[in-house]
Amino acid sequence: MAENTRRGLFTLSGITGMLIATVLLLSILAVLVTLAIQTQQAQATNFYDPAPIVGSLDNVKTTSKANADFAFKPAK
Repeated sequence: MAENTRRGLFTLSGITGMLIATVLLLSILAVLVTLAIQTQQAQATNFYDPAPIVGSLDNVKTTSKANADFAFKPAK
């Protein structure tokens, strides 16, 4: 059986590769966290408004075209 003589500590399969993978994963994490914070800040002032629901939902029939009157309307 042939011996593995191409071993190296600072090759892509060694410490260098591990550091590259770690830096890459941490940078992806930083970008995703930054985007999440920006989204949260943008949506913090766009709170849920239940006003588009008109009337009582007790009289809504299962199969009725009038149900559109009770449907959620898109945010402005």
